[in-house]
Amino acid sequence: MRVLSRFLAAATDVSHFPAPDLPEIAFLGRSNVGKSSLLNSLVGTKIARTSSTPGRTRGINFFEIRFAGQPRPEMIFSDLPGYGYAKLSREISQEWPKFIEPYLRERPTLVLCLALVDVNVPPQESDRQLLTFLQASQRKFVVVATKSDRLSNNQLRNALRVLSQEYPAALLLPYSATSGTGRAELWKEIRAAAVQGPASRATGQRFPVSANSD
Repeated sequence: MRVLSRFLAAATDVSHFPAPDLPEIAFLGRSNVGKSSLLNSLVGTKIARTSSTPGRTRGINFFEIRFAGQPRPEMIFSDLPGYGYAKLSREISQEWPKFIEPYLRERPTLVLCLALVDVNVPPQESDRQLLTFLQASQRKFVVVATKSDRLSNNQLRNALRVLSQEYPAALLLPYSATSGTGRAELWKEIRAAAVQGPASRATGQRFPVSANSD
């Protein structure tokens, strides 16, 4: 499957969002979880910058996604700033509620949230807060366990078991941007959500983020 992508906009305010037209897939996760690498792996080209410096992405980046042979785009990927980076300035953290929460709560075309967690580290409180927020907002989400290639088969099974116990209500998919493991399965979930359309609207709960991007 050949995927074509086009950058649409970088939004740091609700007024910067593209017109709500196509189904949107949101990518969320802690800083350094491998979000940019996963995005690039899914699309097959470098649309998102990878960086060793957390806090680099401070807005929502929107990318139009079209499949080769199709005349029109089918969906939009939204790359959200990361969270959990303790060194980020308080001023930048305070920007989150101004456009991140409205996007997650109110965006009518948001059909799926991909919550990325690093399978190599124990469950984190900020990840728990995100999933609680998404559940309270009645948003459909999938937990994507990134960097799965760094563990042996036994280690990966144990790590996934811990994550499934921590997030029992979530669909959990292991993923490796290096080997491509999980790519077909994740695309299946994305395309199914795009066809089904928005599941629900949100409730207004606040997500107590402490950081920025990946």
